Parts: sequence; structure tokens; C-alpha cells
Amino acid sequence: MNDSIKERVLKLIQEIWESDDFQLLDTKRTQTLRLDILTRTLQSVMTDDERALANGLPLGCRMREGAKILSPENFTCGEYVWIGERVIVDASGGLEIGDHTTLSGCSIWTHSSAMANILMDNKSGSPYNVRSKTRIGNGCFIGGPSVVYPGISIGNRCIVLPMSVVNSDVPDNTMVGGSPAKVMKTIDEAYIERFKATLEQEADGHGEQ
Repeated sequence: MNDSIKERVLKLIQEIWESDDFQLLDTKRTQTLRLDILTRTLQSVMTDDERALANGLPLGCRMREGAKILSPENFTCGEYVWIGERVIVDASGGLEIGDHTTLSGCSIWTHSSAMANILMDNKSGSPYNVRSKTRIGNGCFIGGPSVVYPGISIGNRCIVLPMSVVNSDVPDNTMVGGSPAKVMKTIDEAYIERFKATLEQEADGHGEQ
């Protein structure tokens, strides 16, 4: 890029900044949100593990640049958690995620504004915004673009298949799928051993080629 183009770009940025149409509100809410927006913008140049550290996530966690954590102060995250592209982690109502869990292109919700909308009170701080703590256990995989409703508990070693809507609790060692999500399979030791055996056979097959 030559100097004349750079100068025109800088001039354009200055004109936009000084324009009366470009307005920034000076309230406590906008100050907080602006800090969050600027922080996420700067994190776009970070690697997955650097971004996880910047968001206060523990050992071994990784977080893609397209992911977003709302109300991180209410988020309790385990170790070796993967938060993938386009994931929305809403922790405003309290959220716990266990160790070695993957969130892949999904939305995890801990609040709903549905009643605030119905009661014509869709504004920040509405008393009709309902918040409920959501829990996801250890060793889980949540496929995208699934949605986990507020107040739901998902047990340990669970798989949520892609395109699922989880609106009821999921017990340990369970695969669920659908809208609403229903139990598809039990993830017991026999299932795990069959899966591992399949991987070993595939690896042996590649080795023979």
C-alpha cells in the first residue's frame, strides 16, 4: 500500500470519527460494553491458547477468535476445554463446564428475555429477564449449531449431536439429539471399547498402505 492510499484511509477514519453521525454514549453500560468490544477486537490477533488465557480460562483451554463469553465473572470453566468458532457462552445466570469438554459452534444460554418481550418490557435490566444456572459436566461434546437452554444440567461423558435443542436435563454417559433433544444411545464401556477398536483397525489399515 503506497503512502497516498494510507493518507486517504487515515483521513477517511478521521472524518468518520469527527462526524456528528458517529456518536458514542457515555453511560456506565456503554463504557463496560465498549471495553468488552475493544478487548475482543484485540484478541483477534491471538492464538487459541493465548485467547483462552486472556479470558481467564485454566490450563490447556483453547478458544477460537469467533467465540464469545458473556459475563465471564459468572463462568466456572474446567481444564482442557475447547470453545470453538461461533460459540456463544452466556454465563450471566451462572455457568459451570467441566474438564475435557468441547463446545463446537453451539450456544449455551443461562438467561431468557422471552417474558420481558411478551410483557413489553424489553429493556436492559428488566425484572422479567429470567436467569438460571446451567451446568455441563466432564468429558462432554456439544456439537453445533446446537442450543442448550437456561437451567439445564448435562452430565459427565455426554454427546449432544449437531442441530440439537437441549431443553431438559441429560444424564451421565448419554448421547442425545434432535429438537427437542432425546436420548439416542448410552455411552457405556462397551460402546467406548468398540469405538477404540474401530480406530485401531483404521490405523492398522492405513499402516498397510
